Amino acid sequence: MVWFFLVCAVIWGLGHFAGMPKKLRVSLIVILYLAIVLAKLVFPDGAGLNAWIGGTVGTWAFLGGLAVIIWAYSRFVAFTKTRATKAEPQPDKAPFSATQLERNARHIVLREIGGTGQTRLKNAKVLVVGAGGLGSPALIYLAAGGVGTIGVIDDDVVENSNLQRQIIHNDAAIGTPKVFSAQAAMEAQAPSVIVHPYNRRLTDADAATLIADYDLVLDGSDNFETRYLVNRVCVDLGKPLIGAALPVGRADQPL
Repeated sequence: MVWFFLVCAVIWGLGHFAGMPKKLRVSLIVILYLAIVLAKLVFPDGAGLNAWIGGTVGTWAFLGGLAVIIWAYSRFVAFTKTRATKAEPQPDKAPFSATQLERNARHIVLREIGGTGQTRLKNAKVLVVGAGGLGSPALIYLAAGGVGTIGVIDDDVVENSNLQRQIIHNDAAIGTPKVFSAQAAMEAQAPSVIVHPYNRRLTDADAATLIADYDLVLDGSDNFETRYLVNRVCVDLGKPLIGAALPVGRADQPL
């Protein structure tokens, strides 16, 4: 039977050297083993081939059974290690820190959101166009709700007259670009949030490039030119767009 192990070693070594896949080498060894067992069953014990092969049917059956047990055990160990690795939380890959879990607990216990939904919020990237009367509450609630990355674009600065409705800004921010005032408020509200402030007006030149980086766009702009631009680019890129507007007109006129 020694020759069998030598042939197996040659098949394995030469196959490895030649770049033969592992499964193919195993298949060749199994075919050789089955041919030996078949020969032992078909030919009489006194036949020359059986004498050359050596061993008995029982010996070869024991050898095959032992190989199957070893293979099954190795598969079981590999399967167990894989499950243990998946089940063990990785600190650097954990979706939420202890602080985030506690903060978002009210979301996570909701059947409609749960851990899966909160993870999607954490991984989401939302762009808000305008940090004024519409953008202000949207931005602060997005940050508080656990959205991971928030972009805000606006070219205006905070004025005293803004403060009675643009709730993300405060008195100390007067004279500060709105995007930086909003960034400070969001980071104070949710330190883990990533904020990208764009202190400029959205234009045809950069709208597509900017919007392409985000999963969702909220339009809180105050002029038709920007609104049409955002809508057109979102349609072209297939990006979800949520828009809102404050009605402008006399109080005695129907909206």
